[in-house]
Amino acid sequence: MAKHKKKGPEDSGKKSKKQKVTPAEETPSAPEAKPRKEAAGPEVREASPELSPEERRVVERKLKKERKKEEKKRLREAGIAGAQTARVQTLPASPSAAVLALEYLQGWARKQESWKFQKTRQTWLLLHMYDEDKVPDEHFFTLLNYLEGLKGSARELTIQKAEALMQEMDEARDPPLGKVQRLRQVLQLLS
Repeated sequence: MAKHKKKGPEDSGKKSKKQKVTPAEETPSAPEAKPRKEAAGPEVREASPELSPEERRVVERKLKKERKKEEKKRLREAGIAGAQTARVQTLPASPSAAVLALEYLQGWARKQESWKFQKTRQTWLLLHMYDEDKVPDEHFFTLLNYLEGLKGSARELTIQKAEALMQEMDEARDPPLGKVQRLRQVLQLLS
């Protein structure tokens, strides 16, 4: 004959586990219903302790998004630009890449102790050195002196690009004279 198990503390543990699982099965539907109710009023917020902290965060995020949308809508209706554009206008403008690169070059020319090599500034200078608008004539002579110290692959690539640009300028009908003159100076210096 088969022995019957006694009902004791083991069974009560199983029941408690089942009871704990049952509310977890019901809670996924609760967050979906809560945002609608929570938007209704403060009395529903008192019932939120039955939500887990994670579910509360999800509900709060949804409400925050809804509030932002409503605020943007009100601002649009009032004829005011978005709040983000207003924030951007109040921030101070940062210096442009051209200004930073030319300051870098001037620092090198003055042999300042605070000067240190910056690849991004050098790259910008090498890309825009033929453009008279971006690198004015008063800085170009300093740039030529800077290029004398150029070594390694940066020097080789600069020569290759200058030669390729020179070929393009030779094929062009009306090449800009300033650009051609700068190209010749760079090629004479580096070759």
